[in-house]
Amino acid sequence: AEPDTTLTIPRGGDKKKLLELSQKNVDYFKEELHARKLLKLEDKTSAEKNRILLQLREDLHLKETPVHIECFDNSNFQGSYPVAAMVCFRNGEPSKKDYRHYNIKTVEGINDFASMSEVVLRRYQRLLAEEKSLPQLIIIDGGKGQLSAALESIEQLGLTGQTTLVGLAKNKEELFFAGDSTSLQLPWQSESLKLIRRIRDEVHRFGITFHRNKRSKGTFVNELETIKGIGKQTADMLLNKYRSVAQIRLKTLEELTADLGKDKAIKIYEGLRSGENKKGPG
Repeated sequence: AEPDTTLTIPRGGDKKKLLELSQKNVDYFKEELHARKLLKLEDKTSAEKNRILLQLREDLHLKETPVHIECFDNSNFQGSYPVAAMVCFRNGEPSKKDYRHYNIKTVEGINDFASMSEVVLRRYQRLLAEEKSLPQLIIIDGGKGQLSAALESIEQLGLTGQTTLVGLAKNKEELFFAGDSTSLQLPWQSESLKLIRRIRDEVHRFGITFHRNKRSKGTFVNELETIKGIGKQTADMLLNKYRSVAQIRLKTLEELTADLGKDKAIKIYEGLRSGENKKGPG
């Protein structure tokens, strides 16, 4: 006979907070999955692909049809070893042979803007050295700060005006262009926005895979897990909700308490700010 299984449902305390946070994450991802019928041009005819890319050109006021699009993200993978990812789409379809991962080399500590500047510089220095064509559109996963950091590298390489950069703000799906004080918000059901979101989600997926591989090899240490009393389960739940240690660091003690309960909230709040209270070896 199989051994009996005991199911325990927490009624209060930290465990109940963790259970509630898990349920919130599940509900969030279910809503997102239902809402996002993202555009896959692999399923379209050549004429349909061309029409959608022409519509994207018109919606974003691009000089050329964006048959070559690249998208960068580094904000999901903060920790002791920050990483970044870039995906490439050609004619609206993933060009996986052109995908790239980046270990951040020149930035000390957690600095999303400097990390974005570094990877954009490295990517297009390489394309210039290899005499390869630039994308017509570069999507930066982030708002004005991330976009400005990427633009600095483009300017440094003398590529200003040779491609278009757009920042995609997290959560609100707002698009930011260089020099514009206001954002562009495309209709939620527009094919252009669906394609942009599909590309953004692909860079997230690709980056998360890299992150997991590094962790499985023991080469990536999440900063939250170095705090005494904070384990992988708590760290992963917070990262699923807030996406990065940098975002968690911005939360108030009250916000963290609502997620985790008072004891763990204090540990994380103080641990991320003081740099102390770290786990020792062993």
